[in-house]
Amino acid sequence: MKRVGYRIKISFVILLLTGLLIPASLVFAKETAHKQITQDLINLVENNPEIKPLLEASISEAKKNNSDRKTNPVQNLSDYYDYIDSASELIPQNVLENPSDLIREQILQSICYFYFLIDQPLPELKDKGLFKNSIQYYGPFAAWTRDFANAWGDFLDTEKSWNQNTYQGFYNCPRFGLQKGWYEPSSNWKTFNDFFSKYLKSADMRPIASPEDPAVVVAPADSVPQGTWAIDKDSNIKVEGGLKVKLATFYSVKDLLSDDSQYKDAFANGVLTHTFLNVNDYHRYHFAVGGTIKEKKIIVQNVTLEVVWSQKQGKYVPIDSTGWQFTQTRGYVIMDTGKYGLVALMPMGMAQVSSVNFEGNVRPGITHKKGAMLGSFLFGGSDFVMLFQDKAGFEINAPEVKKAATNTDQDQNSEDTYEHILMGEEYGVMKGIQ
Repeated sequence: MKRVGYRIKISFVILLLTGLLIPASLVFAKETAHKQITQDLINLVENNPEIKPLLEASISEAKKNNSDRKTNPVQNLSDYYDYIDSASELIPQNVLENPSDLIREQILQSICYFYFLIDQPLPELKDKGLFKNSIQYYGPFAAWTRDFANAWGDFLDTEKSWNQNTYQGFYNCPRFGLQKGWYEPSSNWKTFNDFFSKYLKSADMRPIASPEDPAVVVAPADSVPQGTWAIDKDSNIKVEGGLKVKLATFYSVKDLLSDDSQYKDAFANGVLTHTFLNVNDYHRYHFAVGGTIKEKKIIVQNVTLEVVWSQKQGKYVPIDSTGWQFTQTRGYVIMDTGKYGLVALMPMGMAQVSSVNFEGNVRPGITHKKGAMLGSFLFGGSDFVMLFQDKAGFEINAPEVKKAATNTDQDQNSEDTYEHILMGEEYGVMKGIQ
């Protein structure tokens, strides 16, 4: 079994997941009336006496941890309301005058700052049964953060979220592939979400490897494979401390599929693999194997992120602590492949907004060919998990990085074991039980 150490590549995810969610130096425009989502927060604060002191305390603690007003401009509750006004209608975009690596760092800092303000440990929330004693985990406020995520998502569904300058910024960055002729006409994109969930021009843009061979597993998305992990006889994933996928730690198949799945114990002694989507990747996902759908589900959970201010580095740093499992939105379909048994296909969402969507014909009882459209992420989601039963005899055979060669692809992390592959290329093979 090959095991690849998983690293959270959040700096590569955030652009299309959360966009430019407020540069830290942004000056907030004062308005006579707040946005509706901000007014909802104001109402929450006014109608729940415990929320106001908690939020003010969190902002105050944030000031103690980072007193620099350039990187921490929110100094009080009024500043915070103005900040939320701006954040709820921000257009993700590629800034032409900045190098892409700098852009991604600015984007990372923006989303981290959003959570830094509400991730401060508060003694008032100790012993409340929360994962962590910060306001972002506190029930009423946590519910509002989900509402905020939805409100911003709604904005990205409007024509206000897309314009020619935004398009040109992405077009001019080769990493997004808009110059390669892969995609549908750009005239189809009226909103940011239209752009983010764009279709290929034709199926020829992503040929399916060995379409008539059911043993060949193809990449479900443009992505970088992360490796394989064994599942033991009790359906636990054999990784010390649990398998890190995005911002959650999964210890068992039951945790991934949820306790009410009839297939939660079906993958005992099998194999798990997952593959990472970068910000610039094609964000529709496809069936990695052919077969008949047995079960389908979308699991909606929190939109949280743990963040610290690093004085040494002079920036916000996301952290991935052990224990806050299963908090991100994800979906799955269980496929019956026949000879090779069941395969679970799982698009994984990620904070801040995790929008996992399945096509209308993805329903139990429907048979799909390998490579057919499965669904799409909007501005959330950046990982894809697959589970194979023992009888499949799955082995990953995606091309490995040639460490000795000079890597000219700036998107490729030097620690990656596998090369970036395109949807439809060979990912692995099911050899069956020998």
